[in-house]
Amino acid sequence: MSSKPVKTFSGSLDAWLKRLENLHSREIDLGLERVGEVARRLGLPLTAESRRPQVLTFAGTNGKGSTLTLSLAIAQAAGLRVGSYTSPHFLRFNERIQLDGQPVEDAELVAAFEAIEAARLQVDRPPISLSYFEFATLAALLIFAEADLDLWLLEVGLGGRLDAVNLVDADVAVVTTVGLDHQEYLGSDLQVIGQEKAGIFRPGGKAVLGSSPANLPASVRQRAEELSCHIAQLGREFFREDQEQSWTWQGLDAQGKPLKLDALPWPQLPWDNAATSIQALMLAACPLTTAAISQGLQTAQLTGRWQRQGGWLLDVAHNPQAAAYMAAKLKETPKRRLAVVGMMADKDQQGTLEPLLERVDAWWVTGLPTPRAAAPGDLAGVLQKLGARVEQMADWDEAARLYREGEAALAAGEVDEILVLGSFFTLALFLELMPVSKEASCVTV
Repeated sequence: MSSKPVKTFSGSLDAWLKRLENLHSREIDLGLERVGEVARRLGLPLTAESRRPQVLTFAGTNGKGSTLTLSLAIAQAAGLRVGSYTSPHFLRFNERIQLDGQPVEDAELVAAFEAIEAARLQVDRPPISLSYFEFATLAALLIFAEADLDLWLLEVGLGGRLDAVNLVDADVAVVTTVGLDHQEYLGSDLQVIGQEKAGIFRPGGKAVLGSSPANLPASVRQRAEELSCHIAQLGREFFREDQEQSWTWQGLDAQGKPLKLDALPWPQLPWDNAATSIQALMLAACPLTTAAISQGLQTAQLTGRWQRQGGWLLDVAHNPQAAAYMAAKLKETPKRRLAVVGMMADKDQQGTLEPLLERVDAWWVTGLPTPRAAAPGDLAGVLQKLGARVEQMADWDEAARLYREGEAALAAGEVDEILVLGSFFTLALFLELMPVSKEASCVTV
């Protein structure tokens, strides 16, 4: 007897999102059994044999969003039709699921949610509970499966092995970096975290490692070797050579043969991520030209990643690895600099803030609209123990005041630059207040 659908919830996208926030007992619930069963009920093409488009999956503590964004820009410049899935979003949920770089419409999301709801609540099968992220992931896969696409770009939400994105067998699996973050879920040992992120590799598949052997736990490459993957690692199988006005990429084509690209323009995003994106697309046998690669490198932009808006500099850095990278960049341009920070209580606050102390003259601290947030007083205490000068604290309901006062400080010439960091929530507030923020492309890092 065939399964029958049941009458499901109907409503606007906003109503659906509010419902999904409270539908599952846990905000983060890793594991593929529940979400995998719903995917099978939906008939989603999870294996390479069941679909035509190539799938690139991106995991990593930092850099996965930048690498995905660069891959998207290059692929679009080459004339490919691309679906991209990222998380979280800044201003609108629709940012997470994009077709050819444009967020999908509300109606497409609502239709996908209704189909998922019907699949998880079939009358002659046990109901299946799904988290907010699992609903979003299934919606992306459903929308992509129904579109005429050449390429799917999927960003892992957390870890790799047990993340809902890992339902899909990637044609090319990318691990950018491995650092300490989400330790309550992934552990505090970098080798173990590396194994979790390497969980996106498949037997005999293609694996791209976006960090050099000195900067990546050995467990990542070891896992790829155990699975007999075709491996390309930065500093071993592919390289970036810097020149004054351009750079050269050397790596492997889809057949594993050496390939060299000269006189590439510098991207606005991290250079290692640019080299990694080219290698991933090459292994996916995408029809790329040097002109398309150059165009993509020049046009790729990422909201919340080294994003300048007037005198403001916004970067979503919220872990020590990202903060250390930011500190090195800030060292290149000494300025009178103020920082506005809000962070989650479960993040490594001291490890994240300490690298920035020499580059920031004064700090403003804000709360965030979530129970997971660090209280402003607690975060200020961490900064003060580190010897930083904390000038202001604000609860979330008055955080907009910090933007107005920051604008006044810039206009009066009291500071040269204001850095905003620490959480997607923090950046979203300031993006919402900035005049052109609603026109910005919002993709996560």
